[in-house]
Amino acid sequence: MTTLGVGMVGYAFMGRVHSHAWRNVAAFFDLPVTPIPAVLCGRDAEQAAAAAARLGFGSVETDWRRLVERDDVQIVDICTPGDTHAEIAIAALDAGKHVLCEKPLANSVAEATEMAEAAERARARGVRSMVGFNYRRVPAVSLAQRMVADGRLGRLRHVRAQYLQDWLVDPRHPLVWRLRKDRAGSGALGDIAAHIIDTVQYVTGERLTEVSALLETFVRERPLADGAGIGEVTVDDAALFLGRLTGGCVASFEATRFATGRKNGLRFEINGTLGSLSFDLESLNELHFYDNTEDPAEAGFRRILVTEPGHPYSGAWWPPGHTLGYDHTFTHEVKDLLEAIGTGADPRPSFADGLHIQRVLAAVEASAKAGCWEPVAPS
Repeated sequence: MTTLGVGMVGYAFMGRVHSHAWRNVAAFFDLPVTPIPAVLCGRDAEQAAAAAARLGFGSVETDWRRLVERDDVQIVDICTPGDTHAEIAIAALDAGKHVLCEKPLANSVAEATEMAEAAERARARGVRSMVGFNYRRVPAVSLAQRMVADGRLGRLRHVRAQYLQDWLVDPRHPLVWRLRKDRAGSGALGDIAAHIIDTVQYVTGERLTEVSALLETFVRERPLADGAGIGEVTVDDAALFLGRLTGGCVASFEATRFATGRKNGLRFEINGTLGSLSFDLESLNELHFYDNTEDPAEAGFRRILVTEPGHPYSGAWWPPGHTLGYDHTFTHEVKDLLEAIGTGADPRPSFADGLHIQRVLAAVEASAKAGCWEPVAPS
């Protein structure tokens, strides 16, 4: 098929940014297939209809099962809380629909395992699936991955990764779904630490094998969203852990939604025998590189402005120096998925990759509870 209908489940924050990507990707990238925003699904018919009109979808469903059954839907895009991911994704894959699922893949290792098994069954029939770790698609992050793969850093020794936000600092912030374990699975751990886990593993080409962790909840009760009282916070506010990677590299990870003044600070630094790389999402068009082979008298970290045509993804957009933003990462994400579908390739990160990250999250929780090093279950 030259066009593929997209059925999107959910229309809040992630739904808005995903719909922007589906609408615009074909205008900037030459694709083997073209996406058509076909159906939007939400539980409230009136609100879903208003969202569909605003976001460019042709029709509305209030039951995701009806969306999966429709003949005009070939891709199911899951933008809902984690407690619904497994049921929707497995049904869609078994129905022969390609699936893009937001991260983390699920709320538990058991659910993620079932999803990865469904993805493997579907793959044998030519049906593709991908988990949405969009920060892989920041051009500077992709360039960092390329430089590591090319040996520019030599043997990797040390990684430091942070994801710092502050949107929960006010104890009066309501008890939204992200603060409930039954809906979100975990707090800062699954919400934002999952991103830095995937980013580090993608850039280094190595996987975490064991962790030693600390989880903390600073505000344990919050106002209910409807104003009807107080409810318990059942997830972590901050996650800190050490890790070892397959190549012998050691790493430290910090994820918090209590870093006052930090809005969306995903950062990493990777140190190797031949050089180092550092990145900060709040300056997402920049990558900093230290070349340890240079004369020490002149060496130092240098800023690379990642907007040149030869940089990953950048050539499809604007002239050099005309920077990109957060929304572009999702356009790159759906571009990669559509290319994989059109050419019969396996997109990454796969559901198997998402399952591995779910196992890392589980190991972090187990380590924090037991107070000891915890192995990551092998894939």
